[in-house]
Amino acid sequence: MPSAEKNTHVVIIGAGPAGYPAAFHAADLGLNVTLIDPEAAPGGVCLYRGCIPSKALLHIAAFLNEAKTLADHGITVEGIKIDLDKLRNFKDSVITKLTGGLGQLTKQRKIKLVQGTAQFVDAHNVTVTGPDGNTENVTFDYAVIATGSVPTKISAWPESSCIMDSTGALALEDIPESMLVVGGGYIGLELGQVYAALGSEVSVVEMMPQLVPGADKDLLKVLAQRLKTQFSKIMLETRVAQMEDTGSGVKVSFEAKDGSVAEQTYSKVLVAIGRRPTTAGLGLENTQVKVNDQGFIKIDTQARTSESNIFAIGDVAGQPMLAHKATAEAKVAVEVIAGHKSVFEPKAIPAVMFTDPEIAWCGLTEGEAKAQSRDIVVTTFPWAASGRATSLGRSDGVTKLIMEPDTHRILGMGIAGSGAGELIAEGILAVEMAAVAEDLALTIHPHPTLSETIMEAAEAADGQSIHAYRPKRK
Repeated sequence: MPSAEKNTHVVIIGAGPAGYPAAFHAADLGLNVTLIDPEAAPGGVCLYRGCIPSKALLHIAAFLNEAKTLADHGITVEGIKIDLDKLRNFKDSVITKLTGGLGQLTKQRKIKLVQGTAQFVDAHNVTVTGPDGNTENVTFDYAVIATGSVPTKISAWPESSCIMDSTGALALEDIPESMLVVGGGYIGLELGQVYAALGSEVSVVEMMPQLVPGADKDLLKVLAQRLKTQFSKIMLETRVAQMEDTGSGVKVSFEAKDGSVAEQTYSKVLVAIGRRPTTAGLGLENTQVKVNDQGFIKIDTQARTSESNIFAIGDVAGQPMLAHKATAEAKVAVEVIAGHKSVFEPKAIPAVMFTDPEIAWCGLTEGEAKAQSRDIVVTTFPWAASGRATSLGRSDGVTKLIMEPDTHRILGMGIAGSGAGELIAEGILAVEMAAVAEDLALTIHPHPTLSETIMEAAEAADGQSIHAYRPKRK
């Protein structure tokens, strides 16, 4: 069929946490917007196959884990049964509700939503191929690329129904008897904990000397202690040399740092070794848009590419590959298109692992300071001294502040413990506002709450926090 044609001021390619906020903000600023995505409603990987479904399953896993520990508090829970169909339906209902809501907001803002995949013809035209194979041409003044990322694959490993990426793991087809998680980062540990809570015997293999490379060791220690009780085995400085589909599972060959080799067969393997930007098939070669050695689109601090009227935001535009960073970039790109003075210069982009316990940090980490040979002062407050943490049975956490030595200006914050992802927001604000430790110490925090651990960590910068005694230095 001949292609239809459509003109728009701004075309946005991809409707994930970068693309749909860009479309919404552009519409709110009065721009004519066309949003293109393979799905019928906005949401992207985050809502359909990532952040949201994984958190729905982690919510259930937390219930299961808590039920197992209630006996320590005098309550015995017996006869827990897992209805996998209902659990899957719960997860899917969360996705449907949220993506449906975004679809309604798209209509209310009068945004043209085109289902399909886009390819640049030149710097002012894209061809969209719909799910039925029909095509249409969209002519635009400005374009925003927000195509996100996909799981990284190793071509040498076999294609098998027993070898999954994060998308396959979230489909929750069954609860395997045993599972190997390849990769000790965010995705692998979160999904590993889900399957462990559901009853799988889970092992993890990681090439680096520690899980979650980049996280400070003292924060990671809190999580590692819990993982030792949940996972069958944690193999560090070990690589997967080979995988073989046996028909009933996957035989995996391991090679440790010392050169020793071992083999183990698992019911299923989850490969979670990172994600790569989605640029293939976009037709970028028909524009002046440039891509770096890692596959990310090159942009400036206004999210502008080498083609002056084309912008790129989110995972496709570089690290960190986080939804909240993508949304913040979206606002900047659209404001620049609308003629506003805007630039992406955050002092702190938070990182959160929604494991149990959670780990969150923002700003400068202790590891980064060491690598930069930068002088810092670090104070910590152990959750064992927190009344709220103790009453919850979660006294294994820690809150830390990283500060300038002389001024005690907050450079970074790290938290390991229950609800760390919610608590870190105070640290982000402190870094962005150039607050000093005294600002946090003098801010009255409600009692009894976990947020008090931030106040007490700040009090320790100038001496003693109320609930943690430290002998004065001579």
